[in-house]
Amino acid sequence: MPDKKTAIVTGASGGIGAGLVRGFLSKGYNVVATSRNASKSLSASPSLILVNGDIGRQETAASVVEAAIARFGTVDVLVNNAGIFRSKPFTDFTTEDFNALVSSNLLGFLYVTQLAVKQMLKQKSGNVVTISATLVDQPFAGENASVSMITKGGLNAVTKSLAIEYAKADIRFNAVAPGVVDTPLHKNDSQDIMKTFQPMGKIVGVQDIFDAVFYLAEAGQVTGEIIHVDGGAHAGRW
Repeated sequence: MPDKKTAIVTGASGGIGAGLVRGFLSKGYNVVATSRNASKSLSASPSLILVNGDIGRQETAASVVEAAIARFGTVDVLVNNAGIFRSKPFTDFTTEDFNALVSSNLLGFLYVTQLAVKQMLKQKSGNVVTISATLVDQPFAGENASVSMITKGGLNAVTKSLAIEYAKADIRFNAVAPGVVDTPLHKNDSQDIMKTFQPMGKIVGVQDIFDAVFYLAEAGQVTGEIIHVDGGAHAGRW
């Protein structure tokens, strides 16, 4: 087996994804980073391969996993971070909205995870960490993301199912469910208002998400777990 572990990160071009790439590199991992325009925001290196493409397409997923195996020899960690979020009243969601959410959030999980698991079965080890959302477990008034949460809730469900399905193969499946995270997505939002979205009255940083993802990547006895990184927002009303 190679000396260095290899992580695949989807949705890697900015925000949480770019932070995950930096984090794994800083921990001595090789990384394969993919997004629609990964090469525009990241710079390839001996430890970092960039793959441009839509992860909701099978050919992109194949290119990503093949690159990891060809260059680095293993797929030790897959982080399913790619995804989109749409918020509007339930009755305003369109078929186009639904199809876009399914393509990015569900097919984007399915294709690359299937290929990664096939490699992990050969290795007899590996783990998958998927980025979900606190809103699955704790919606709050004013954030109308019902159809987006159909997909994120599905990711929570498949994480638990796969944890049991592959437990004997020593392949682990976990998820991290963020609340509001300080990324460019929220650059125009009031910091004071954002702090009201969780009991601790703080704003979650990208490093907080990486810390949880990396814990799960290394925690050999943890599988089927969904870790909420949201200052307690998932626990209920406050």
